[in-house]
Amino acid sequence: MSAADFAQRVLTWFDAHGRHDLPWQRPATPYRVWVSEVMLQQTQVATVIPYFERFIARFPDVASLAAAEVDAVLHLWSGLGYYARARNLHRAARMIMTEHGGTFPTRFEAVHALPGVGRSTAGAIMSLALGQRYPILDGNVKRVLARHAALPGWPGQAAVEKRLWALSDSFTPATRAGAYNQAMMDLGATVCTRTRPACERCPVAADCAAYAAGNPTDYPHRKPKRERPQRQVTMLLLEREGELLLERRPPSGIWGGLWSLPECGPGDDWRAYCEHRYGVKPVAHRRWEVLTHTFSHFQLHITPLHARVTATGAAAMEPGDTVWYNSRAPLTRGLPAPTQRLLDQWQAGLLQGDHL
Repeated sequence: MSAADFAQRVLTWFDAHGRHDLPWQRPATPYRVWVSEVMLQQTQVATVIPYFERFIARFPDVASLAAAEVDAVLHLWSGLGYYARARNLHRAARMIMTEHGGTFPTRFEAVHALPGVGRSTAGAIMSLALGQRYPILDGNVKRVLARHAALPGWPGQAAVEKRLWALSDSFTPATRAGAYNQAMMDLGATVCTRTRPACERCPVAADCAAYAAGNPTDYPHRKPKRERPQRQVTMLLLEREGELLLERRPPSGIWGGLWSLPECGPGDDWRAYCEHRYGVKPVAHRRWEVLTHTFSHFQLHITPLHARVTATGAAAMEPGDTVWYNSRAPLTRGLPAPTQRLLDQWQAGLLQGDHL
């Protein structure tokens, strides 16, 4: 098998069976491909499509994204997860305005230098939007290549990733590189799937080593198992005159820059914490059922504590880092998914006349 033959079979399959009507393909400008590729990091196409369409409607170009406040960007990202992606998009848009005159860069090195743009994302932008020959290595491509070569090892290991990059580069054709890269992503997403791959429909099954051995789902090897850490936190629904207190989280870390419910450790004196940090005194409270939220690297067990509060005086918080949320007014700030769920639960209680 030659690399050219491999690529030709993939392209022939793509012309007949690939995805040609994704929103970021009409038109496939560098800006639109960039936004889509960042959204598609760790996230499936079906989930991304409505987020992409809303995002592009609000921010149709680099200039509009750069001019926006980060709260507006995070608001449109709410529910998509991995919020550092949104913050990096915003930072990169401002970098493009200041360092590239508002025009999306067309050199690989400049694209790769943008915040949040790794080698594979840069290669996708260069090939899909600009027609230049650059290999990619997203999760779908890793799976196709690892199975085809029956490559042992977990792709997160440096030596395995290096080998996968070499395979990707060797197969990427000089012409139609963008179509080929899209084809490889489509092949992994629709045929060479993680479970129950449709090998009988695969254009490169004839020389796939894993298929020949009868064990395609053994590749790529899984990440070595490790016990998922468990964390506990108390989230405070502090209600004053029909409004809830929201707090802006630090710019980095979990839910960085989003607006969330105040929180404290499960063993903390939450009453004293409320008085010192937020300048409010609880007068009635009750605990809700524990809510568990799973991250990629740990599980968070949230104990919601709903408290009616009254103002007592000055708070330790900086002005602008808290806001009282009124359910009757539209919220235009980014919220973590658990906070949104708890706000919805609180609002449902209000509608049902359930008050402290």
